Amino acid sequence: MKTKLLITALTCVAASVSFAEVKVGNDAPAFTLNDTSGKPHSLSDFKGKFVVLEWFNEGCPFVKKHYTSGNMQKLQKEYAGKDVVWLSINSSAQGEQGHVTPETAPKTIADWKMDSTKILLDHDGRVGKMYDAKTTPHMFVINKEGKVVYQGAIDSKASSNTADIDGAENYVRVALDNSMAGKPVTNASTKPYGCSVKYK
Repeated sequence: MKTKLLITALTCVAASVSFAEVKVGNDAPAFTLNDTSGKPHSLSDFKGKFVVLEWFNEGCPFVKKHYTSGNMQKLQKEYAGKDVVWLSINSSAQGEQGHVTPETAPKTIADWKMDSTKILLDHDGRVGKMYDAKTTPHMFVINKEGKVVYQGAIDSKASSNTADIDGAENYVRVALDNSMAGKPVTNASTKPYGCSVKYK
């Protein structure tokens, strides 16, 4: 009996570990989230397109670095012109830093001049935990076949200083350009930096 219970417990642990582990080269976990107007969107809606997932928290200084400089919006706009879908995901729980609601979203989008395809609300943290999103920003690039081809930091300089954007290698740009050219992604997995995701 004890052996059976131990095996069951180990199976549950293994299942939870694999659920939260998103590896480069594997299928991107399917999900459906509502946007700021309450409309649901599924990852499968964008099959056949490149998709960028960006974990977003407007109160995080590392996020501010890339938005106040215009760096994030520049990427969003540039790759939208190349038919890339850019989904900014807000996993900040109610009462936590950076929590976005349908009511506050218009001001956030205007203030930050966001050019995401959609801002998706993940307030129970289900999708963030599914992807093991650790920081804001934590970036994922998914190719047309639905495979994760990049996960990690936005760039190579882990600081909140806007001056460090110049000269940094932008890993998201490299991942998109490599993948769109049919080449393997260099530095396909890096350590994300930023504020911890404010899960409930």
